[in-house]
Formats: sequence, C-alpha cells, structure tokens
Amino acid sequence: MSAKAQHYDVIRKPVVTEKATMASENGAVVFEVAIASSKPQIKEAVEALFGVKVKAVNTTITKGKNKRFRGTMGTRKDVKKAYVTLEEGNTIDVSTGL
Repeated sequence: MSAKAQHYDVIRKPVVTEKATMASENGAVVFEVAIASSKPQIKEAVEALFGVKVKAVNTTITKGKNKRFRGTMGTRKDVKKAYVTLEEGNTIDVSTGL
C-alpha cells in the first residue's frame, strides 16, 4: 500500500457543519478520521495530502447513539473528529475536494 493510500485511510472526510465553519474562521479545519488514528498520524496525513503546516491537532470521539430502525434497536458507529489548527498563512478549502 502506498504512503498516500495510508493517509487516506487515516483521514476519512471533511466535516462541514456550522461549528466546523466557525472553527475555520480561526484557522482550523475539521476532519472525520479513523478511530485508531493518533494525533501524529493525523498531522502527518494532513501535511502530506494538502501541503500545509499543521500547528496543533485536537481530537474528540463521539459515541454512537442508540436508534430504532424498522422497530429494532441499532447503534450508530462511534465517530472520531480531528480539529486541525493550521500555521499562519496556510489554508485548506474543503468545499473544492481533493
């Protein structure tokens, strides 16, 4: 597996919500990442894929909710989000795609 493919395994997709948009005004970008990924792995993947310098990485794990589907109970998957703060002068436009 190539190095670029490993980076795509770490970073799943950008998160586009109202809160993520407010974070982008402060130079941060929010990504959904693999549950097992660590902060150094996330930093390396973002720097390699987007060609930017990362200042800090903060992560949160949101536990999956219990939901009813067609009368049976099910559980949504757990989601890990990474708030990636970029160095001054670096930007990532998540609306254009990779």
